[in-house]
Amino acid sequence: MNESMLDLASQTAAQGRRYAIGLMSGTSVDGIDAALVDIREGTPDGRPQVRLVAFENTPYPAEAREEIFALFEPGQATVDRLGRLNVWLGELYAAAALSVVKTAGLRPDEIAVIGSHGQTIYHAPEPQRAGGYDLGYTVQIGEGSVIAARTGIDCVSDFRPADMAEGGQGAPLVPFTEYLLYREERRTLLLQNIGGIGNVTVLPAGCGPDEVYAFDTGPGNMLIDGVVSALYPGQTMDAGGAIAAGGSVDETLLERLREEPYYALPWPKSTGRERFGAAYVAELLRYREERGLPPADLVATVTRLTAWSIGDAYRRWIRDRHPAELLIVGGGGSYNPTLLGELRAEMEPMGVRVETQEQAGHHSDAKEAVAFALLADYAIDRRANNLPAVTGARRPAVLGKISYAYRA
Repeated sequence: MNESMLDLASQTAAQGRRYAIGLMSGTSVDGIDAALVDIREGTPDGRPQVRLVAFENTPYPAEAREEIFALFEPGQATVDRLGRLNVWLGELYAAAALSVVKTAGLRPDEIAVIGSHGQTIYHAPEPQRAGGYDLGYTVQIGEGSVIAARTGIDCVSDFRPADMAEGGQGAPLVPFTEYLLYREERRTLLLQNIGGIGNVTVLPAGCGPDEVYAFDTGPGNMLIDGVVSALYPGQTMDAGGAIAAGGSVDETLLERLREEPYYALPWPKSTGRERFGAAYVAELLRYREERGLPPADLVATVTRLTAWSIGDAYRRWIRDRHPAELLIVGGGGSYNPTLLGELRAEMEPMGVRVETQEQAGHHSDAKEAVAFALLADYAIDRRANNLPAVTGARRPAVLGKISYAYRA
């Protein structure tokens, strides 16, 4: 390998700093989050110092968003459509990366690496027996080779399979970076993301990496967005929680939804649209029709369910082991005051204060994109970047596939 193809992270390590970009597109399919960060060699305890330089969110073109949602249905995800969308998203991610570089006032050749989570189309981590093997699998698309070719920056993508090859769930991955950036010596912290799916990371006071645990709590915005999109034409979310605030919770439906078996599954566990997607929303809509439930009441009910599922996860799996003082909420759900109010009603009677990422001095929208910048920085330097205690993997692994940019 000639010098121009050497690992950029290794070259810049001697300088003690480098720029990296993280790209994130979640299950809500709101758009592409692009975060450009300055990473410096860290504190005496080995933590990197990460500073957000620039952040942008680029909405998906309507046609691309429609195609993504279509391919969430396995029967429509034909090889030709999946292959085309994989390359199309690569082009869109590359454009988002170049845009955030320009916003930061930098040049592409100053960026060490791009980390792209990609768009999850299907996630099936539970082993299925086939040909004598136990097979878990996952599909994230957004071609890394296209990103590298268009930007001239090495790209790390497709992070989940390496963890799953070691017997893990391939999720959640962000707790690795949360451990690096958020842990405290004297307080136990809960970091709750509310994207399409909700997930919580537990950072016990003074913890080491083997003591961190995390799992998906259940639906985040997914059910809220699903019923709003179906019942309120032209709307894709309950902006500001206004619809839920005007409705009343249907306690009978809520009690039925609480019986979902996922909540009682022990961790490590993860979930997605395969469980809480279109079929689940269709059942909710059928219930509404049969009972004559006002649309706002259905939105209020699934909003309460999301908050309840987070409180239930804490009561069921966390409180007796690591009573916490603070839950920090990020993701799109942190901008829904009605959902936050429901969450505070769940958590604060148990002695857990609820704050947003912004209240804690961070950035809700950028958090996961920042995480993938840091995950890519570790991957390109061949450093393990998973937490086996979180994902259930047998051992640490280097997550991500590297697409090198050509440099003459």
